[in-house]
Amino acid sequence: MTAHMSTAPVKGTVLNFNLSPAEIHRTTDRLIAESTAVQDRVAAESRPTFESVIVPLATCENEQSAEYNVVTFVQSVSTDKEVRDASTAAEEKLREFEIESQMREDVYKVVRAVFDNASEMDKLGAEDRRLVEKMELGYRRNGLALDKDKREQLGVKQKRLSELEVRFSRNINENDGAEAFTREELVGLPDDFFEGRQTKIEDGVEKFVVTTKYPDLVPLLKKAKNETTRRRMLYADETRCPENIALMQEAVRLRLEIAQMLGYKTHAEFKLELSMAKAPATVLDFEDDLRQRLEPLADRELKEIEALKRADKEAAGEPYEGLFSWDFRYYSAMVLERKHQISDDEVKQYFSMQSVLRGVLDIYERMLSLKFVRVENAPVWHPDVELYEVWEADGTTFTGHFYLDLYPRESKYSHAAAFPIRSGFTRADGTKEYPVTAMVTNFPKPTPTTPALQKHDDVITLLHEFGHVMHGICSRTKWARFHGTSTEGDFVECPSQMLENWGWEPSALQKFAVHYQTGEPIPTDLIKRLVAAKNEGAGLFNLRQIFFGLYDMSIHHTTDPNVDVKQNFLRMREQITHFSNDSNDTWGMACFGHMLGGYDAGYFGYLWSLVYASDLFESRFKHDLESAKAGADYRHEILLPGGSRDSMISLERFLGRKPNNKAFLRSIGLN
Repeated sequence: MTAHMSTAPVKGTVLNFNLSPAEIHRTTDRLIAESTAVQDRVAAESRPTFESVIVPLATCENEQSAEYNVVTFVQSVSTDKEVRDASTAAEEKLREFEIESQMREDVYKVVRAVFDNASEMDKLGAEDRRLVEKMELGYRRNGLALDKDKREQLGVKQKRLSELEVRFSRNINENDGAEAFTREELVGLPDDFFEGRQTKIEDGVEKFVVTTKYPDLVPLLKKAKNETTRRRMLYADETRCPENIALMQEAVRLRLEIAQMLGYKTHAEFKLELSMAKAPATVLDFEDDLRQRLEPLADRELKEIEALKRADKEAAGEPYEGLFSWDFRYYSAMVLERKHQISDDEVKQYFSMQSVLRGVLDIYERMLSLKFVRVENAPVWHPDVELYEVWEADGTTFTGHFYLDLYPRESKYSHAAAFPIRSGFTRADGTKEYPVTAMVTNFPKPTPTTPALQKHDDVITLLHEFGHVMHGICSRTKWARFHGTSTEGDFVECPSQMLENWGWEPSALQKFAVHYQTGEPIPTDLIKRLVAAKNEGAGLFNLRQIFFGLYDMSIHHTTDPNVDVKQNFLRMREQITHFSNDSNDTWGMACFGHMLGGYDAGYFGYLWSLVYASDLFESRFKHDLESAKAGADYRHEILLPGGSRDSMISLERFLGRKPNNKAFLRSIGLN
């Protein structure tokens, strides 16, 4: 059913990602000029109406979204440094222009005139009315209620903050750490870890180069028996980008200053106004309540881990000195393997990327009544990338495109994400633009002797990120600013988190998990062990998530402009996760990309939305994974609206009631 092939011309407008630096600069300048012209025109309206003011502004957003996203996206995927530099510069320039645009008093006056015109507003449909309300609020949140001098000060601060955010992210992407180890220092790592790996000679000894990219870092921290090796590797990762310490420190100070200029006590108060949670107190209550519930579970898990490390030290004739941050993944993996006889090396034999991708696409095709067609010889930004067309299941209606860029390479975006490239919309003349989304990940690559074998965690990541892709593809909104994942920040992960559950269901796994050599399906016993182990370490894992969320709030829900972003990270990590930093002077927060990547005062949303995701799955899919009715309702009520209505409305319509946390607590083994 999955991965149909097409050699026909690509359906819909094909985007060009192979831009030169000069083309990026020209496109950026043209986008700014076109947008400026529209703003000038609406600002001159003597009788502001929805049609004369709001529609031109929103139509400009619709028409420009694809080119804007392409020129800023290529910094994350291009192999050409000059192109990446040009893309980064373009993003900085476009962000600066957005800030200037949001500070235009003349445009705000006509938008506000429409907003204040009750008879005009009463005529509008729900999405159009929401558009006016969000536009007006956006201008107000950017200081248009301030006097001119303060507005100018605010604009300077916002531009500087935008520069800091772009630089912080760029530093992370382009500054991988690396360490070189002998084979003996890497005891515990499987043979395929060494296949094709770069080596170097130091003092006449061959050593293997291990980078801080996830496909290198995580297996080492999970498998390397030598504690010094794990310590060195984590140190290499957590001492990257020292320049980002000052960038984050300045960004946090600027955010507080901006929030207080706008009449908010803290940045978190400002940011959460647009969320489902609405207020910092709600977030802190949520995090603290869950932390208390998790502590007894985490305490039991810590005792198991401590016993294992004590035994290791005793066998080696070394003193036990405690549990450290580099022990977390190693001993968690050991508990998993010993209690449930689960080894990543055993599991990944059944998860070649070819079979996993086929299986994941099949799950989504069935659930959402779609058909995916891979395009041969498609115009893409790298030979590894694949382009797919999306059609309705009957093959009569084209729906959109998605790109898959699955494997790591130098200077590529280093984590996993779905990038919205184009919003789908219908023009006034009836012509259509179809949505486009790109999934960029760093899954383990093929080796000279094996295909690309994935851990079970990688399967879950693929299900999750592809869920974001489908949110973009299946969304149908009138205006680009509401399309797909443009929802409240504490809801945006929910649809994808819900879809992770298919990676834990035996009936789903048995359809695509086959041994890469023999073709034998994954043994039932192994699936049972995987499922039984799902909640192993849930206490410590979720405390780690709570740490990130509370750290975020500690630097963003404070009136102290000099809150120490580095020391807060180290102190709170020890207190909440119960693993020591030792005496190492590290700065892991410098690579905590979320803090300057849009999740400021929003990291709590991962757990917050997981509560809702658990409710969605248990209520509608748990007992029938292939329910056509549930799939259709999910597509219509959760994915289709995007951000065109409050997400709580979408949840309640899908569930038929208000959501609650009971399913989530059951899902992690708590009553």
